[in-house]
Amino acid sequence: MSPDAKRKSEDLLVISPVKAFTCADCGSTEADLMRLEDDAPHCLECVDLDHLVFLPSGNTALTRRARKASALSAVVVRWSRARKRYERQGVLVEQPALELAEVQCLADEDARARQRERARGKRELEDVDFQQRMALEIARLFPHCPADRAEAIARHAGTRSSGRVGRSAAGRALEENAVTLAVVASVRHQDTPYDELLMAGVPRSEARDQIRVALDEVLDRWRG
Repeated sequence: MSPDAKRKSEDLLVISPVKAFTCADCGSTEADLMRLEDDAPHCLECVDLDHLVFLPSGNTALTRRARKASALSAVVVRWSRARKRYERQGVLVEQPALELAEVQCLADEDARARQRERARGKRELEDVDFQQRMALEIARLFPHCPADRAEAIARHAGTRSSGRVGRSAAGRALEENAVTLAVVASVRHQDTPYDELLMAGVPRSEARDQIRVALDEVLDRWRG
């Protein structure tokens, strides 16, 4: 089936041929693209489309804007032997229209970058606020925990997308058990030989049993 049978009425169709062709008008065999008229192939120069530039598929926004700004445009297709159908390769548009579309897309990208930056700043403020509130809750539950340590625990446990207890639903709600688990994890790793035991090959459950007394001593001291 000819690709013309499937094209939209408003689309000019240009073919990227699988094989070399001879232009029915000028006899050229050097052209890379052709347009069928009266079932005969014609090079773009002979059908007055040679001033257009090719824009490959892939950037939907750029293509949409370039076609909108171009007084004349055409869709480029190529026959796929594997799929037995014509597939879109890109469009032909006027050079000024493409340049305008590129400027518009760059402006949009700048705007999106500014939006991302504002969103990142907002998330950072939210994270700082959450970590401060978590540090205060640690101080309430463990009044003798050093202030800088409480802040360090809150920063570590409350890091966004970390998967740590501070970012769980319970942690975000500052539930007592979740906050306590964050403190326990910190003490286990920093105030006991737990990590050294793991590195020595001691099974995790056994390592936890071995450091339980030391862990409880620190927690009791911080609770006062």
